[in-house]
Amino acid sequence: MKAAEYLPGTPGRLLIIADHASNAVPAELALGVSAADLQKHIAWDIGTAALARGLSAALDAPTILATASRLVADCNRSPEDDGAIPPASDGIPVPGNALSTNARQARLAAWHEPYHAAIAEALDRLKPQLLVSIHSFTPSLASRPEETRPWQVALLYNRDDRAARIAMRVLAEDGFTVGDNEPYSGAVYGYTTDRHAEARGFSYLTFEIRQDLLADEGAIAAWTQRLGRVIGIVESELLEVIA
Repeated sequence: MKAAEYLPGTPGRLLIIADHASNAVPAELALGVSAADLQKHIAWDIGTAALARGLSAALDAPTILATASRLVADCNRSPEDDGAIPPASDGIPVPGNALSTNARQARLAAWHEPYHAAIAEALDRLKPQLLVSIHSFTPSLASRPEETRPWQVALLYNRDDRAARIAMRVLAEDGFTVGDNEPYSGAVYGYTTDRHAEARGFSYLTFEIRQDLLADEGAIAAWTQRLGRVIGIVESELLEVIA
C-alpha cells in the first residue's frame, strides 16, 4: 500500500488532490478505533474519493489521492501539528496514536511525506495552472451539537483568494448557500495548499462539500458535473486576469 494513488490525465491544466480520500488503516497499524467509527467523518472526508475520481475522468485531469485514513496521518496538517497524528477526533480517542517521538516520525515518514512528495513531483512534471483540492465536512459535530453548519459548499483559502472568489460567486448565482472560509479557515487548515500552491505562487481551489450532499452516487455525479463547470469558469476568468 502506497501513501498516494495517482490517476493520469492531460498535463498542463489541472491537478486534483484529495487529502482525506480514504478511511483505510494499514494492516501493520492498530489504532484502537472500531470499524464503525472508521466509517465516520473522523476517519475520512466522506464522498471525496468518488468526487475526485469523477472530476478526474470528466476533466481528464491528473489526480492524487491519499490512501490512508486521516487518523493514520492527516496530510492537511503540518507534521509539527499534534493533529497530524490525532490522539482523538470529535470526542473519539485514538489510543494507537500515543506514539514515541521516533514512532511518530516513522509514521509521518511513511504516510504523510510521501503523499506530499507525490504532489510536488506532479506539479514539477505536469506544470498545471490550477490546483484543485477536494474536501467534505460533516453537517454536525458530536462534540459540539450546538454548532450549526448551514453551508452547502464552501471555498477555503489563505492569502490567495483569486480562484475562490470566482467559484463562490458562480455557486451563489446557482442558488447555493456558500461558505467563505467556512466551517474552517483556510488560513488555519490549509497546510497542503499553503505548501504546494501559495508557496509556488499559483492559484488553487479548495472545495468543501457538506457530507450529507454526497450521500449517494447520484448526488456525487451531480456535484461532479457542477464542480466541473465551476472549475472551467474559474480557469477561463483566471486566464483573463493573468493575461
